[in-house]
Amino acid sequence: MLSGIVGTGSSMMLMPVLVLFFGPQQAVPIMAIGAVMGNLGKVFAWWREIDWKACGAYCATAMPGAALGVHTLLALPAHFVDIALGVFFVAMIPTRRWLARRAVRFNLWHLALIGAPVGFLTAIVVSTGPITVPVFTSYGLERGAFLATEAAGSLAVYATKIAAFKELGALPANVVVKGLTAGAALMTGSFFARSVVIRMKPSTFRLLVDGLMLSSGVSLLWAATGQ
Repeated sequence: MLSGIVGTGSSMMLMPVLVLFFGPQQAVPIMAIGAVMGNLGKVFAWWREIDWKACGAYCATAMPGAALGVHTLLALPAHFVDIALGVFFVAMIPTRRWLARRAVRFNLWHLALIGAPVGFLTAIVVSTGPITVPVFTSYGLERGAFLATEAAGSLAVYATKIAAFKELGALPANVVVKGLTAGAALMTGSFFARSVVIRMKPSTFRLLVDGLMLSSGVSLLWAATGQ
């Protein structure tokens, strides 16, 4: 539900738990399946608000980038993935604030240029919501339009990740079941969140995102030091 309100955050909240119980190599495809269902819930809830031009420009390069990122992830040691996830989430706090202060206005070409590296990073660090939030809002999307378009773009990227995991044999049946379980809860929460979005203040949104990134990043780094 919280993810449905702020437009991101499900991966940041769930990843420390999934890594703790299943390890990073399983946690990433589990979260990818869950994220597909969670974003699908947002797309259904805000279908009429989707900016298809912005979504298409972003996905054109983000999807190939995600496929390449999956190949890279599976070649990395598990301990390194834990550390990379933790550092990334914590580092995104000042990075997101820096991007927001610049108030840069993006067009479709900017979305296409940004899509490739963001898609690649999404495959490795699971969630790049802290980056995509200022990217899509800088294009001029707000509230329902932002939630719907960001979710549609993320849906395509995560679907590409799942296809790549399956092709590489990293998607056994037990991982699929765990992903569907997490995804069903995320999808349900997205619908309950709709009524709250309109009343959400920008300052509250920023604090929620920063708090999620900090707690998740610290949790993952703590788990990595214990290995």
